[in-house]
Amino acid sequence: MVLRDLKHLIFFEDLLQDANNALVQAACAEGRHALAYNCSYIPEVLLDVEGCFSVRLRAPRCMNPDLATYYMTNRSCPYSKSILERAFEGGYNFIDALLGQECCTTMNRMEQYFDYCKLIPKEKFFTSFIDMPLKKTAWHAGYFRRQIEQKIIEPLGRVYGVDFSEEKLRAAIEQHNEVCRIITEIGDMRKLPNPPITGYEFHVIQLVSLTCPKDLILPYLRETLEEIKSREPEPKFPFRARVMVAGSEIDDPDFTKLLEGCGAYVVADRYCFGSIPGREEIIVKPDEDILQAIADHYIQTNQCPRAMGPENVVARKQFLYKIAQEYGAEGVIVENMKFCEYWGYERAQAAQWMRDGFSLPGTLPVCQIEKDYTNAATGQLRTRFQAFVESLEIKRIQSEK
Repeated sequence: MVLRDLKHLIFFEDLLQDANNALVQAACAEGRHALAYNCSYIPEVLLDVEGCFSVRLRAPRCMNPDLATYYMTNRSCPYSKSILERAFEGGYNFIDALLGQECCTTMNRMEQYFDYCKLIPKEKFFTSFIDMPLKKTAWHAGYFRRQIEQKIIEPLGRVYGVDFSEEKLRAAIEQHNEVCRIITEIGDMRKLPNPPITGYEFHVIQLVSLTCPKDLILPYLRETLEEIKSREPEPKFPFRARVMVAGSEIDDPDFTKLLEGCGAYVVADRYCFGSIPGREEIIVKPDEDILQAIADHYIQTNQCPRAMGPENVVARKQFLYKIAQEYGAEGVIVENMKFCEYWGYERAQAAQWMRDGFSLPGTLPVCQIEKDYTNAATGQLRTRFQAFVESLEIKRIQSEK
């Protein structure tokens, strides 16, 4: 028996073909403001207050970012170049603002070009940039709160009259938390010996939760969760190994499909567009300042390799190993996008952590890959993945003797 297709899977896949998808168009037709962002440091929940909706930008099928390369050089991050190329093509003409962050130089330059080149034909369109702290102390969280107030709340209120009252913020948090609960519950099913969902399907579901208006995608997510709960898994686990994927901007579910086609079930998604971290509920205590609670949440849960200091490096090492153990990963694929400095350094470190232990309770085999934004080199990746899966399978068989 083969897993029956999810009722809304084709619809979800269609939504991911274009940033200006059917649900985005429906929200824009209601007069809501489309607020774009590119990084998980941006408090997504603030962009989903009443009258607005968040859209995390992707550039599917962008194969040749030639014009963007002219502005950003050959050595620039291919994700940033692809987003800029799509903007030149008019793919984001529906957005009303772009909220960026001063943490990745290449991404920051790309976002600035939206203004410099007047890429969005809207009179009120603006870009705003948060200065992200490099550490996670209480002082840095307070600084982040002030940045949120000055760079997101103030300009959106001034330009579009967005209401950030406590009532509106609590409503946005509750909606955000429901999305997180659904995604987490579905994702946790990957821990089962014979899961009722594939890694590819989960990747698609997670991506639509980032790129569609929350209130419009929620009914589909609720129904999909109930469907998966009652879904009969295959009689025998159909994959040869279980792997965790860690890395940067992996926003193409075909990457996961390629990996699973080589026999590796993706049990955990620890990358920039993933759910670990990214889909944790925001907890606000009764008497706590809401903005400070939001700032604390995003600065503490984020596992971006740009966070400096030995304490952050150790925390990321422990987090990576904990997730691999919790989800039953037999191996780890550590990805970095070409020319991404943060993940270039992190890839080498993470591979050593998993392979050599470094005070961790155990070790795990690692496959390191460097890739472009698109999956153009599928032949090379397939060969690497097949060899890695075979090595994991051999290791498991030997351990069972």
